[in-house]
This record gives sequence, structure tokens and C-alpha cells, in this order.
Amino acid sequence: MNVNLKYFASIREAIGQGAESVATQAITLKALREELIARGGVYAEVLAHGRAVRMALNQDLCDESAVLSDGCEVAFFPPVTGG
Repeated sequence: MNVNLKYFASIREAIGQGAESVATQAITLKALREELIARGGVYAEVLAHGRAVRMALNQDLCDESAVLSDGCEVAFFPPVTGG
């Protein structure tokens, strides 16, 4: 299946792009994140499981158990802080 990825804030800066489309075998957000981490390099660094990364599926915040569908939008971003 194909999914559309969006990266925000420090994740976008580290990866060097704001969006990409990828073909994936992943069924859940967790599996997709693991596929991206397996790319190595900056992906492994910014999306590592010990890092605080928020995820949204079709613009709804969700946890790693969310199920992907063909053509869905997945966004990765760091936790928002501020006042």
C-alpha cells in the first residue's frame, strides 16, 4: 500500500523534507515507524523508540496501534511545548 508521510518541526529539519510518499507493508503506525527506523541514518535517529514522537493518522492524533489504509496521511512531529 502507499501512504503519504508528513514531517514537522525538528523532525522535518533533520530529515530534510516535509513530505514523501512511500510504499509500505506496514499495517499499523508502529510497524510503519519501525520500517522508517530501519532505513537507518537520520530516520533511525529522529524516530527512535526512545524519542518522544507524536503521530497523527489522517489528521487525528493516535497511538502506534492505529491501522493504516492505502492512501492515508501519516504525520510525525515532536511534542509541542510552550505557553
